[in-house]
Amino acid sequence: MKRLLNTLYITTEGASLRKDGENLVAEVDGAERARVPFHLLASVVLFGAVYISPPLIGACALAGITIVLLDRAGRFEARVEGPVSGNVLLRRAQYRAAEQPEAIVRSFVAGKVANQRSVLMRALRDYGDEYASDERTAIAAAVERLAQILRRVEFGTDPLDGLRGAEGEAANLYFGVFSHLIRATGPEMAWRGRSRRPPLDPVNALLSFLYTLLTHDCRSAAEAVGLDSAVGFLHRDRPGRPSLALDLMEELRPVLADRLALSLINRRQLQAGDFEKREGGAVLLAEAGRRTVLAAWQERKKEERVHPFLEEKAPLGLVPYLQAQMLARHLRGDLDVYPPWLWK
Repeated sequence: MKRLLNTLYITTEGASLRKDGENLVAEVDGAERARVPFHLLASVVLFGAVYISPPLIGACALAGITIVLLDRAGRFEARVEGPVSGNVLLRRAQYRAAEQPEAIVRSFVAGKVANQRSVLMRALRDYGDEYASDERTAIAAAVERLAQILRRVEFGTDPLDGLRGAEGEAANLYFGVFSHLIRATGPEMAWRGRSRRPPLDPVNALLSFLYTLLTHDCRSAAEAVGLDSAVGFLHRDRPGRPSLALDLMEELRPVLADRLALSLINRRQLQAGDFEKREGGAVLLAEAGRRTVLAAWQERKKEERVHPFLEEKAPLGLVPYLQAQMLARHLRGDLDVYPPWLWK
C-alpha cells in the first residue's frame, strides 16, 4: 500500500540521481552511494543543488513517485508529480464541506490544543523536580488554560472565526512557556518566542525545518487518498498554499515535530555549531545539522503508538495517512465526525 512506502531524502549537494532499470541510483563524485527500487518509494526529497536525470523524472511520474525540491535551508521550491488521481466525487464533497467547515475545524483545533497540553504535561512529569517554582507555576497555568480552551472548542458553539481565535490563543499560551521545556543550557539555544520567514534563532530554525518535513508528509497523505491538498478548512485558501496539508499537520506537530525538536536539543544532539547565521539575521540548519535531524525524523516515524480511534498500533510515520483516510471517510459520510489523533 502506498502509505507504507518510504521517502528518500537527498541532502548532499552535487549528488546526481539517475534511473537504472526499475531502480533509482544516487551517485556522489561518480561513485554509487544508494540504489533503491521504485516500488519501495513514495517520494523523493532533494535539498539544494542535486541533479536528477530526465529519464528518472519520467519514471517517477509514471510510478506515482513525487519529487519535491527544497532549497538547502529546507524551504519548498517545487513539486514534480504525474497525473493527479483520486475520486472526483470525494473532491466535490471536500469542496462542499469547505463552504461550511466549522465541524471539521473544531476537530482539528481540538486535536492540536489537546496535544499541546499533553506536551506541557509531559514536561512537568519529566522535569518537574528540576523546575524552579515560577517555571512550574507558569507551565501548570498554561496547562489549565489550555484545558479551558479545549472544553470551549469541544462543547461550545463558536463560529469559524471563534475557533480560529481559540487556536491562536492556545498557540500563544503554548509557545509562551516553550522556553521552560528547553533544558539545554547556554544562550545560543535560548528560546525568544516564535519567529519564522525567516527564523531568527536555532530553535525556530529547527522547528521550521521539521514543519516543512511534516507538511510534505501531510500533503502526500492527502493526495494519496484522493483529496485536494490546496483546499483546506482551518487555513484559508491562498494560491500556492497546501491549505489541507497545513490543516492535517496542526494536530500532529506538537508531538511529531515539537517533541522531536526538544529531544534533539535537550539531549545535545544539536548544538549551536549545527546552525549558521545569514545576513539579515536569519538562522538556518547547516548541512551536518540537517543530516542529524533527518536521521532522527526517520527514526521518530518508526515509533509506534495506539491510534485512539482505530485502537490499533501504527508507526507515527503512518499517522498523516491514517488521518487523511479518516477525513476522506468523514467527507464520504462513513463517519459522523472527523476524529483527531490524540497523543497519550
